[in-house]
Amino acid sequence: MAESSRMEKIVSLCKRRGFIFQSSEIYGGLNGTWDYGPMGAQLKKNIKDHWWREMTQMRDDIVGMDGAILMSRAVWRASGHETTFSDPMVDCLLTKKRYRADQVEPQSGTAYRFTGAKSPSGWTDEKTYAVLIKEGGHPDSARKLARQFYAQARPEQSNGNLADIELLGETTEVVQDSTAFNPENGGLLSEPRSFNLMFKTYVGPVEDESNITYLRPETAQAMFVQFKNVLEVSRKKLPFGICQIGKAFRNEINPRNFTFRSREFEQMEVEFFVKPGTGFEWVDRWLEDRLSWYERIGLPREKIHVLDVPEEDRAFYSKKTYDLEYAFPFGVQELEGIAYRTDYDLSRHQEASGKPLEYFDEETKERYIPHVVEPSGGVDRTVLAVICEAFDEQEVTDEKGKTEVRTVLHFAPSVAPIKVGIFPLLKNKPELVAKAREVEARLRPHMATFYDETGAIGRRYRRQDEVGTPFGITIDFETLEGVKEGPDAGKLDTVTLRHRDSMAQERISIEELPAYLLTRIR
Repeated sequence: MAESSRMEKIVSLCKRRGFIFQSSEIYGGLNGTWDYGPMGAQLKKNIKDHWWREMTQMRDDIVGMDGAILMSRAVWRASGHETTFSDPMVDCLLTKKRYRADQVEPQSGTAYRFTGAKSPSGWTDEKTYAVLIKEGGHPDSARKLARQFYAQARPEQSNGNLADIELLGETTEVVQDSTAFNPENGGLLSEPRSFNLMFKTYVGPVEDESNITYLRPETAQAMFVQFKNVLEVSRKKLPFGICQIGKAFRNEINPRNFTFRSREFEQMEVEFFVKPGTGFEWVDRWLEDRLSWYERIGLPREKIHVLDVPEEDRAFYSKKTYDLEYAFPFGVQELEGIAYRTDYDLSRHQEASGKPLEYFDEETKERYIPHVVEPSGGVDRTVLAVICEAFDEQEVTDEKGKTEVRTVLHFAPSVAPIKVGIFPLLKNKPELVAKAREVEARLRPHMATFYDETGAIGRRYRRQDEVGTPFGITIDFETLEGVKEGPDAGKLDTVTLRHRDSMAQERISIEELPAYLLTRIR
């Protein structure tokens, strides 16, 4: 399956089965924002719960917190976000569409340059413009685009004939790997300019300079400014960490690739405080821990590429960074970063606030500012990666010999939104429906269930395959009348248990169901 086609099918499935919807859809949507439907919300919660349990319950060196989205403006000044948290932005001079300058793909071809234009109606425009034509393109397409550019500043020309516009000073130049042109239409881009990614807002009723703050662009800073409080109340010693899951907001220039790059998203981050001189050791230990966790939620280790980020590409405060990358259908992209941030953040906040953020080491009797290793992952990116990895289309043959395509999500049972589907074989048999409801009532306190009595049993299985339900239970006549043959012949209160991935079926007693399923969904 072509990767673009695969992504289109995943996006379609996400809407059709209630995983992800475009935010504000009935009003045309809002670019870069998404709503999670019933299936998506539960999948997202399961992934967050799995991470939180891994960090706070299965370890004794990490505690959790939940910081506020709004913080004092002084935090963002001290951290450097107010002055440096920006991306280079360029505009297409024709369409006005905006792009991140560092993400414009280099292009080669022939650049047609013009020194201006004039019209029989009397106007002259001396602005320079250029259009890139790739190999095989026709020069007339460059001239047409240039005429559109010069006409846009002349409303009276919009009703006229573009061919009337005379282009001036045409020259050509062969260019290689240029990022000066729009990759969509070849039109010239503006010069890059800095664009701060933080959403500005005001605290209180008066919108003036003294009341400015920002929606947080990351969750990390709350953990740094609360370091001393958490240290005191948790009675931890180094090395120890603070973890948090929460919303962050970035006014992305060009949100894209479904939910991968959004303006509102969730992060799951750990700030792990260590003794100076041990950071490199800990960043390697965290790399192994994080790869192991992704494996447990359904992302095989061989599917995750570890990039040891070179010094020139790292944040200025980082001494070492690993990027964990996943091969999405739209390309290899970052899932999580593990950065050795040294003592940069605590030092900045100690200096700006005037409050001591040092740690007293009882063993060495030293005071020092701890260094920090930060594993920082995106919840939404992880959800998307899990869906992409789980998505599959298989050709299967039904009981009548007909071949059809089965769409299935091979979720790890621990994160699947629904753990088990429950189906009476026939909905017009009250005794089957009653027994199915009894089974549902038995399992519901322990796991997420879904009851479905509508349609043929095969179609019900397919519906649950599409949302990744790992098990299906069918209550049939053998449940009521006893097993007809085999070692359990005559045994009552058994059901057919179907396995999603293999589609294999087995007979199991209702009494054994809770224990059997619980060991397989955790």
